[in-house]
Amino acid sequence: MKNNLRTLIIAAAAIISPALWANPFNKNLTDEERATLGSGKVLIKSISSVKKASVDRTAETEQVIDAMRKLGPTYIAEIIQVRPYEGNENLVENINAVLSDVSQYVGIPYYSERTGEWYQLYSSAETTGKTVSGNTTTLSTILEMSVFGKFRSQIDIEKRDTNYFYMMKNLDKLRYHDKFNAVGKEKMQSVITVFRDGDNWILYAIGGADVLKIPFMSGINERVEVSFMNRIKTFCNYIFEKI
Repeated sequence: MKNNLRTLIIAAAAIISPALWANPFNKNLTDEERATLGSGKVLIKSISSVKKASVDRTAETEQVIDAMRKLGPTYIAEIIQVRPYEGNENLVENINAVLSDVSQYVGIPYYSERTGEWYQLYSSAETTGKTVSGNTTTLSTILEMSVFGKFRSQIDIEKRDTNYFYMMKNLDKLRYHDKFNAVGKEKMQSVITVFRDGDNWILYAIGGADVLKIPFMSGINERVEVSFMNRIKTFCNYIFEKI
C-alpha cells in the first residue's frame, strides 16, 4: 500500500512543471491559471493592486514590482508565459530585437470593445534619442495612439544573457480626444522582464495607468480606464506572440 501511494505521489509530481510551483509564482495564481501556464499559453489577467501580483518580489522581479508600487496605478494588468529554455536559447536577443525597435510597434492590431472595430495600437512611432551605458539602453521616443494623439515616452532596457528588463513610460500628459487630461506624466507604464527559472524562461509583464477621474462622469471614466488597460494587454501579448 505504501509503495503504491509513493508511486502515485511521484507520478503526480512528475506532471507538474517545477517552474509553476517554485519562485517566482505565488498563491495568487489559481489552479486554472497554473494549468494555462503549464500548457505554454499566455495568461492575461487584471488585478486590483500590486499585492495581488502573481509573482513574489525576488531578485528577478524586484524591478517590475517596485516600478508598479511607485506608480500606484488604479488598474493593473499582468501578462505571463512560461517557455522551455531548450529551443528558445535566443529569447533575450529575440525580444530585444522587437522592443528596442519602436518602428515595429506601428500596426499592432487593437480591438476596441466600445466600437467593436479594429485599430492600430500605435499609428506612428519614432526614436528621437538613444544613450547606452553598460548593459542599459535608454530610448527617447514619440508614439502616437488613436484617441490620445502623439506623446513623448522614455524606454529603459537592461539586457544580460539570461535576464532582460524593459520599461516604457509616458513623458507627456495624455489627453482624451484632446478634450481633457486622462493620464498625467509618467502615469502610464508597461514593464516586461524575462529571466531563467531552472529549465524554463519566465516572461512576465505588468502594466498600469493612474487614470485621472472626472467628477460626475463615471461613464467616460470607465471608458478611458478600459481603453488604457486593453492597450497595455494588447501590447504585451503581441510582443510575447511575436517572439
